[in-house]
Amino acid sequence: MRLNRRSFIVVLAAGAMAVSLGLGAGVVQAHHGWAWAEDEFSEIEGTIVSIYLGNPHASLDVDVDGDVWHVELAPPRATANAGFVEGTAAEGDAVLAVGHRSRNPGERTFKAVRIVVGDEVYDVYPRRLPAD
Repeated sequence: MRLNRRSFIVVLAAGAMAVSLGLGAGVVQAHHGWAWAEDEFSEIEGTIVSIYLGNPHASLDVDVDGDVWHVELAPPRATANAGFVEGTAAEGDAVLAVGHRSRNPGERTFKAVRIVVGDEVYDVYPRRLPAD
């Protein structure tokens, strides 16, 4: 079977699109899932080192007894809907995070469903909160 130039370009473009969609889906699934986190709830408490409120997820870096933990929050819109917006917290503020540690014991990554700064509670994943 011999392809003319136009058919070749169409086949090449379709193949490139299929590959990019497949790879993109894998990246999204790997990042947005919860499988990387433990099932059990835990808490970490420390001092905010940095705050990021952008895509794909807002996050905090938190100093916990000299170790810096990366605390992943919800996507920016959900984080803002919980009330956690620019100016809500600052570097140096104490924070309590409730959520799930990474399944990898050597990784200091935490998926928060709730954070507490001062007297304010921010439920960034309210449907995932532990039963009281």
